[in-house]
Amino acid sequence: MSRDLAAKLRALAAKHGLDLDPASITVNEVGLDFRVGIGATSAGERWVLRAPRRGDMGEQIAAEAAVLNLVASKLPVAVPDWTVRTSELVAYRALPGEPGLTIDTAGTLHWRLDLGSRRYAEAFGRLLATLHAIDLEDARRAGVELEEPPQVRERWRGDIARVADAFTIADHLRQRWDAWLADDSFWPTWSVFTHGELYPAHVLIDAGDAITGVLDWTTAKISDPARDFAFQRAMTSPEMFDLTVRGYVDAGGREWPRLADHAAELWAASPISYGIFALKTGDPEHRAAAQAQLAPA
Repeated sequence: MSRDLAAKLRALAAKHGLDLDPASITVNEVGLDFRVGIGATSAGERWVLRAPRRGDMGEQIAAEAAVLNLVASKLPVAVPDWTVRTSELVAYRALPGEPGLTIDTAGTLHWRLDLGSRRYAEAFGRLLATLHAIDLEDARRAGVELEEPPQVRERWRGDIARVADAFTIADHLRQRWDAWLADDSFWPTWSVFTHGELYPAHVLIDAGDAITGVLDWTTAKISDPARDFAFQRAMTSPEMFDLTVRGYVDAGGREWPRLADHAAELWAASPISYGIFALKTGDPEHRAAAQAQLAPA
């Protein structure tokens, strides 16, 4: 399947004027919205190819393009500069660095990032502070979706109800999510510009764990700042998470007492987001995988 996908991506690239060496193309299946490949021309110039998984993603692609125009000059790291943007292919010159995590077509995880890296943990916090400081009026003018704090909680309530109508949810999960939604102490009282899926598959690093770029801005919106902390809270040690928060606050980020707890609850609620995605796509494989997360054995 990997060879078939590589061939398909190369053909799409050729259709849009990019002649890539077929032996150079590698694929990364980490994304739910795009199939991704990286290939090189005969001159050695590396390109990233993103093929939408569905045919209804035109508006989503346009929204991401607007976000990239917004953030390109505001972050200390690189973001994609799309050269090709059509309904069947997005392509851009590869950014410096490599993703901290990739997943191949067999579902195997390949880690480049050491989750115990102090340098990365602190740099990630500083990056979040810069991201969250982006002017909200600039973001609104770019057409970025806005969720005020009450709307964030209301959306979660609606998503839980929608998923509960379509799937079986384990009692302990539903009780946990309801308690989280009911407790004001978890929730920040402000919104910021967020990436939304900021984890190592979307963060580029160099050999020394310095952050060089950020990919995949599909889910960016003005919303809950903890969205961008959830993976770091779930997958690293308390020490590493504390370093991230320290880097965030030292760089001007705004903390609240239950940031760590709230980020943990956001991660625990990720089966809800996957359930919504499965309903949106109508894909039976996604639906089965979502059900397995919502009612684990």
